[in-house]
Amino acid sequence: MGSEIAAAITDAEASSEAQAQVLELWKKIGSAIVKHITTNAQVPSGIAVSTTGSAAAQTGATTGTGVVM
Repeated sequence: MGSEIAAAITDAEASSEAQAQVLELWKKIGSAIVKHITTNAQVPSGIAVSTTGSAAAQTGATTGTGVVM
């Protein structure tokens, strides 16, 4: 994520040192965002699910909350 953000906001004419600094900053910011989401996000119960491909194929919904991994 950091590389994509840095590329989107960095002027192509910026020095390679400035580009490297922006890249490192956005890598850290991107990692912090992902860590926050995976640490704090919860998936609600009741999400529809189904399985296919065997005699035991089932449909239904999740019964408890989950976490983002």
